[in-house]
Amino acid sequence: MKIHHRKVFILVVFVYVVFSLYAAYNVFFNTKPINRVHRVVKKITAAASAGGDGVVASHIGDEVWNPWEDEQADGLTALHKRREAFRQYQERIDKNRPKRYKVQIWGKAAIGLYLWEHILEGPLTPADKMAQWREGEMQAGKIDFSFYTGPAVIQGHVPLDTDSVVLVLNGREQQKIAYATRWLQHIQTLMQVHAVNRVAVVLLGSERCTNDWISPYLRRHGGFVDLLFLVYDSPWVNDKDVFQWPLGVATYRQFPVVMPNSLMSSSTRPYLCNFLGTVYKNSSRENLMGILKESGLDKECVTTARETWLPQETAESLRWYQTALAQSDLTLCPVGINTECYRIYEACAYGSVPVVEDVLTPGGCSSAQRSPLRLLKAAGAPFIFLKDWRELPGLLQKERAMSQDERTERRRRLLEWYTSFRLQMKDRFTEVLEEAFFKNS
Repeated sequence: MKIHHRKVFILVVFVYVVFSLYAAYNVFFNTKPINRVHRVVKKITAAASAGGDGVVASHIGDEVWNPWEDEQADGLTALHKRREAFRQYQERIDKNRPKRYKVQIWGKAAIGLYLWEHILEGPLTPADKMAQWREGEMQAGKIDFSFYTGPAVIQGHVPLDTDSVVLVLNGREQQKIAYATRWLQHIQTLMQVHAVNRVAVVLLGSERCTNDWISPYLRRHGGFVDLLFLVYDSPWVNDKDVFQWPLGVATYRQFPVVMPNSLMSSSTRPYLCNFLGTVYKNSSRENLMGILKESGLDKECVTTARETWLPQETAESLRWYQTALAQSDLTLCPVGINTECYRIYEACAYGSVPVVEDVLTPGGCSSAQRSPLRLLKAAGAPFIFLKDWRELPGLLQKERAMSQDERTERRRRLLEWYTSFRLQMKDRFTEVLEEAFFKNS
C-alpha cells in the first residue's frame, strides 16, 4: 500500500514537470501566436487527373476563429456610416454658408481715413493719429476688409494676403499725381507676377475734373484698374466702372468721427450761422462776407476770415471750428475751386444745416441737370441751396422766426440723413466690389 502511494506521488510529480516544460517551451521558444480561442480545421483537397485518376493531398492548418468577428465588422460598418454622414453634413453646411472674400485697402491719401473710419466705420490701431503705421480689419457684406495707412506704408512692405486691392490716391495736383503714379506702377508689377488680380482706385480727383492722367490705367482703356471711385461731378461717372465718391470731411486736418447725440438736436444754439475760412480777393466768399456785414447779420453769426489758406489746423483752431459748427443752426458754404467742400460734410456731422451756393464752377466737371453736388442731391440731402448770396438776408430773417421745435426737428432729420448717407455709401462700395471682383468666384 505504501509502495502504491509512492508511485502515485511520482506520477503526479512527473506530470507536473512535463506540463511545466511544455508551458516553458510555449512561452520562450514557440513563435506562433497563442490564441485564446482556436480550432484546427483539417482540409482535404482532391483534384481529378486528366485520365480520371485522383490525386489526393491533405493539408492541415490553423485558422483563427473569433466569435465576435461579425459583431466587430458590424460595429466598424456603423462607425464608417456615421462618419460618412457627418462628412456629408459638414459639406452641406459649407456649401450653404455664404462665401467670404478678402480685400485690402491701401490708404495713400487722407480721404482713405474718411472711407475707413466714417463710411466703413472700421477700427484703427494704434489710436495715435500721428503713428507711422496704422491698420484695421472689419467685415461688410461678404468681404473681410483690411486697411493700411500711414507714412510707413510703402511699396513692397504691405503684407499682401489677397489678390484684391483698393488703392486710395490723391490726384489734385501734379506732385500728388506723380506719387500716385508710382503706386499704380507698383500695383502693375504685382499684377504681372499674379500677386494681384483685381484693382479698384478711390481717387481724390482734380477740383476741375481734369483727371486724364489716370485714364490709361483704366481697364476699359487697356489698363488694369477695374473700378474707379472718383470725387467731384466728373463726366466720366457711368455707374459701371466709374462711380462718384463723396469728398467727406478734412481728415488731413484731424477732423474727428463725430457721434450724434440727442443734445445736438434739442439744444438751443446761440448763433444763426457760421463761416470760418479763407477769403480770397474778388471771390464768392468775399461777396458773402460783405453781404453779412452790410445787413448787420454778421453779429448773429460766427465769422472768422483769413486771407491765406493753411493746410493744417492747430488744436485751438480746430476746437474753435468745431464749437462754431455745434453752436450754429446754419453753416454757410460758398464755392471754392469746386462747389463741393469739406465744410458741407463737417456741418452735417454736427447737425448744422449747410447753406450751399448752388452754382457750377469753371472746369471740366459735369453740367448735367443735378450738378453741382449731384451725388448729395440724388441722396436727398436736406440742405438749403442758394443761387446768389443776396438771398441770404431774407433766409436769415425766416430763420429768426422759426420755433425751437422746428429747429430741433430739422436738425434731427439732418443727422439721420447723414448717418443714412454714409451707410448708403458703405453698402454701395461693398456691393460694387462684390459684383465686379467676385461675381464669378
